[in-house]
Amino acid sequence: MYVCGRLGPVQKMKVFFKYVLCIPLIPLSVYYLICPSVRTLIGFIPMDKCTLKSAEMLILDNVVDASLDLGSRRDVQTCTSWKAPVIWEGMFDPDLYDQKHKMEGSSVALTVFAVGRYLDAYLGTFLNSSEQHFMPGLPVTYYVFTDVPEKVPDVELASQRTLKVIKVGRSSRWQDISMMRMKTISNVIESDIRHRCTHVFCFDVDQVFTGRFGSEALGDSVALLHAHYYHLPATLFTYDRNRESRAYMETGDFYYHAAIFGGSWKSVKALTDACYQGILEDKRNNVEALWHDESHLNKYMWLHKPSRVLSPEYCWDTSIGYRSDIKVTRLLWAPKYYDKLRTS
Repeated sequence: MYVCGRLGPVQKMKVFFKYVLCIPLIPLSVYYLICPSVRTLIGFIPMDKCTLKSAEMLILDNVVDASLDLGSRRDVQTCTSWKAPVIWEGMFDPDLYDQKHKMEGSSVALTVFAVGRYLDAYLGTFLNSSEQHFMPGLPVTYYVFTDVPEKVPDVELASQRTLKVIKVGRSSRWQDISMMRMKTISNVIESDIRHRCTHVFCFDVDQVFTGRFGSEALGDSVALLHAHYYHLPATLFTYDRNRESRAYMETGDFYYHAAIFGGSWKSVKALTDACYQGILEDKRNNVEALWHDESHLNKYMWLHKPSRVLSPEYCWDTSIGYRSDIKVTRLLWAPKYYDKLRTS
């Protein structure tokens, strides 16, 4: 009780929910997935709060970051302990970011993999929705990696938008497709993207854009808070706990979702190279990380802090239910049909 008395109200609430939700630990994740009431309860666990008095105290990715209103969202965490912004609705003026990036000549490569049945199920909707909402007003080049290029749907592209289709082999296991994308992205950055784009964003295809996903998201190194974990205590993050894996982590800052990551082309290449090397070393040791490339991404982001963190608005799962802190949704998880789409 003495220790608890020294904690602030946010910390007290987190400690309370930690013990309520952590007993027992092992079945919690399964129970979470099948029980809406647990997901609702988790939404009441308070996030840490930004301790900076103004955005001028941030380590700025861009001069416009100094205009961020860190105090406008007192219900959520708007900066990290290493002074990077966490981007939420209400914090930024989109016009300021668009004007600045247009002046600087920013251009964005979007990479997406549509292999096997994923192409038919998701690619058309993903590309058409991205034309409506992804980086409005900026040059965008789509890099679609697929095993069947002839089946890529025709999409009406706006000016300054191009689409490149790159054929890739099809692995027998979906896990290998997921992990090997790191090498493929690194290769195309080296051969093409670095010569034409300033930034890269990497997406899973089973998603649909529903609102602005704009230039406020651009930064040197960009990570995304996982929608299912951003309220949970770090003890419940599903890091890889296998000491034999290069992805092993005891603790971390946040749990990041590998469905979206990005940054400058140099930073994304460094990330994909490091993750690929970790995956290769695990394979040599007959180890496979718990959540495959996502586990390796979390390890990398723990060692190399992102300069910008996106809130779960940027990749939301409607199955979680209502959350008062989600004011807008910019990208939604599409329905998952893993039993039909994954080969193994």
